[in-house]
Amino acid sequence: MFNSQNYKEALAVYENLYFEQQTYSPAMLLKMAFISEGMGDFPKTTLYLSKYYEYNPSQRVTSKIRNLTEQPQLYGYEVSDQEQFFKILIDNRIEITSFLTLCLLICLILYVKNRESASKPAFFIPSFILIVMIFLSNNFLQPPTRAIITGSPTLIMDQPTAGGNLISKVDVGHRVRVNSTKDTWYEITWNDRKAYIKTQNATKL
Repeated sequence: MFNSQNYKEALAVYENLYFEQQTYSPAMLLKMAFISEGMGDFPKTTLYLSKYYEYNPSQRVTSKIRNLTEQPQLYGYEVSDQEQFFKILIDNRIEITSFLTLCLLICLILYVKNRESASKPAFFIPSFILIVMIFLSNNFLQPPTRAIITGSPTLIMDQPTAGGNLISKVDVGHRVRVNSTKDTWYEITWNDRKAYIKTQNATKL
């Protein structure tokens, strides 16, 4: 449908995959952004480009988002070396966990074959380390939850209440890390500090 320029029909299929089945690819996200921009739906275009940015954190993507939102500066698009390294670990989580599990099985096999002469500390210490690493890999190598601010203006507060202190007032396009949800508020990280925004003013990526 996309190749035959039936863009609205293609977008309906893409959005069903993205929102309902949570299945997508970077190429699909770019197509969704292209169609949404052509339809004048800039908030959704920004949403899809921000999601695409997680796979391709390039300056071209951020420049496009800045042009769409008409903002010279956007928060949340900086990628540190630590974040890039962590992303590599996340992308290869299954392979890492499988390799560690294989190492643990080899240790078990060697111990069973040589249990009479094997040194228990020499076996149990590496096995314990491998079990801990498998647990950490399987449970903690998860991508952080991020959201894009879609409300304009959005008030960033220091407490999950309208009576809290205002930290900042921002427009659409900023990308934030969501730590948790409290009633109608997202707890986010803003400028390396804990803050809160209304859930209606942000869309999770």
